[in-house]
Amino acid sequence: MNENEEILEYIYQTSNMGMQSTKDLINVIKDKDNKIKKLLPEIEKNYEKYAKETEKLLNKQDLKAKPIGMMAKTMSKMSISKEMMNDNSDSNIADMLIQGLTMGNLELSKHIDNYEKTADKKVIDLAKSLRKFGEEYIQKLKTYL
Repeated sequence: MNENEEILEYIYQTSNMGMQSTKDLINVIKDKDNKIKKLLPEIEKNYEKYAKETEKLLNKQDLKAKPIGMMAKTMSKMSISKEMMNDNSDSNIADMLIQGLTMGNLELSKHIDNYEKTADKKVIDLAKSLRKFGEEYIQKLKTYL
């Protein structure tokens, strides 16, 4: 696997997992009175945008994006449901999302640092853009803590 493929695959997996987890979270709290609900569709749409853009870049290189495994999706959904049964407060939701965004950004930063000089500029720019999205939403989510 070359560096472009590796970074794009990571962005695709991260974006899809983020999108799926956010959808699951929206469904779990749809009947609740959480103020954070208005921010969740924005996060989901951003993840979807990154997944689609990554898929285009992979297709241009005649590569196919690997879907998220069913086990990972199921575990994430169960974890969200369990967490929300225990505490569905805005601060807990913000904390969960901040943790996910932070973990994603840390790993993304490693990919950027490792391949910035060798990967295509478009790929690195996309990775940096996803990282910036994560940083911006971490700040927005902190207001709910």
